[in-house]
Amino acid sequence: MAACEVYGARFPAAPLGLITVAALLPASWECRLVNRNTEEVTDADFDWADLVMTGGMLPQRPDTQAVIALAQAHGKPVVVGGPDVTSSPEAYATADFRVLGEAEGIIEAFIDAWNADARQGTFTAEKFSIDITKTPAPRFDLLRREQYTYYGIQFARGCPFTCEFCDIIELYGRVPRVKTVEQILAELEALHRLGYRGHLDFVDDNFIGNKKAVKNLLPHLIEWQKEHGYPFEFSTEASINLADDDALLALMREANFFAVFVGIESPDTDTLIATQKKQNTRRVLADSVHKIYRAGMFVMAGFIVGFDSEADSVADSMVSCIEATAIPACMVGLLYALANTQLTRRLADEGRLFPPSYTTADDRELGDQCTSGLNFHTARPRREILADYRQILDRIYAPAAYYARVEAMVGMLDRPALDNGPAPAGVRIGGIRFHDLVLLWRLAWRIAVRQPRTFRHFCRALYQCATRNPRALDYVGMLAALFLHFGPFSRFVIAALDRQIAAIDTGEWRAPDVAPARAANAASPSTGRRYLTAAAIPGLGKRAAAAMRLDPPGIGNSGREESGAGPGNR
Repeated sequence: MAACEVYGARFPAAPLGLITVAALLPASWECRLVNRNTEEVTDADFDWADLVMTGGMLPQRPDTQAVIALAQAHGKPVVVGGPDVTSSPEAYATADFRVLGEAEGIIEAFIDAWNADARQGTFTAEKFSIDITKTPAPRFDLLRREQYTYYGIQFARGCPFTCEFCDIIELYGRVPRVKTVEQILAELEALHRLGYRGHLDFVDDNFIGNKKAVKNLLPHLIEWQKEHGYPFEFSTEASINLADDDALLALMREANFFAVFVGIESPDTDTLIATQKKQNTRRVLADSVHKIYRAGMFVMAGFIVGFDSEADSVADSMVSCIEATAIPACMVGLLYALANTQLTRRLADEGRLFPPSYTTADDRELGDQCTSGLNFHTARPRREILADYRQILDRIYAPAAYYARVEAMVGMLDRPALDNGPAPAGVRIGGIRFHDLVLLWRLAWRIAVRQPRTFRHFCRALYQCATRNPRALDYVGMLAALFLHFGPFSRFVIAALDRQIAAIDTGEWRAPDVAPARAANAASPSTGRRYLTAAAIPGLGKRAAAAMRLDPPGIGNSGREESGAGPGNR
């Protein structure tokens, strides 16, 4: 994607799931990682491997199925795992092995079966019972640093809330399970020894789901950062009630968290209550977001259009909320009924759920909430929802509107002055590292060439930040790089929406026959609310080639790598 080019990378996030499972394998087994986002799997890779493993989330399903076919054509058995096969195992009937659930709970049974010459089978982990304090540090050594803009680590799995549309509680449970402090520090040390520096994402579905555990971790994280000269800056995902805890905000600030993704979903209180997202009520959203800004972290947020409780147009209220909160990077998507959620079960009971074939029809991308959402009979006219969504994207991703939010955000973003130790070696010009000047040149050149109408807005935001809040300057560049993706992708989605609206107007679009009541498992497979990125189960074999492909993050997903070894989607 365009933002990655600025940093000289091929894809945003490293595949944490693959390298976590690789660490679970016997030391005598040799692993080769092939990430199909950054490279192609070759005949030589297949020839080398005894076993090929692949998997991921819903958007990776077509490519996963292609990898299965390729491997079997080379005479290699295939094992598939991850969230999609866990939620929809029937979609992977051609795989030789299926691993369902969190890998730590079933990996030994698979290894024993493989060593006993079994060449097919399904292995299912017990739900919600995996002790992740026994999860080894991921195999970071398998990654190629130049391919990614950032790496990830995991502290916890699970979320205490009960949002109707979310499948995390179905996959991981409502009681967040956490790693020990020692585990996290060991993973940081491993990364530090490998020479990794910079952005590190805590991929947890809700970092503050277990506040007591987080507050126990953060002082140790702060101490480690100080001892090592703050080599990392952290991002994560958390619920908006983060803003209610001053002590927690202070700890995250001192640990050098710089960004947090928050699921806002809707500015409408009735909608939040109806969808069981009550933690977002009883507050003024703008006040909560601005408080997080003042703690030194900028907010990215998710919004959803298409809830049953939407009595009328939501475009104006959602755009007003986005402008009032001054959140530049907003992941707006259409509601999507995921397999094994309360929402899917309710829609199935009501006879409103579309069959799986709907999500692969026409120009829709599998699992893309932007172009293939609303996989059910909607409560208000479908055309109105699509028109609302179109208007929201058109307004919030207009260059002037986007950069106005960037300016407003950096005006409030109070980044801490941290003791980073001795300045890193390297050539400096005017006190600025040459490397940073190269990144700025790459960014400015791409904006000027690819988005010339945006260039003056970028320059204005950069100047305002440099003169008024220079400690936030890096984040203007980061958000400008994101707009290299958001701008074109929003226009792509708008064009797809125009085609869908036209099909409704001409009568070309017809609602498909719905699945019978209670056929909930025939619904769309798991993606996590808005994520197009996903962990996959990696190669398991004496020589195992792990292959995966993650689609670029879009408007309707966070673009964050998901959690560790298990099927993670929020």
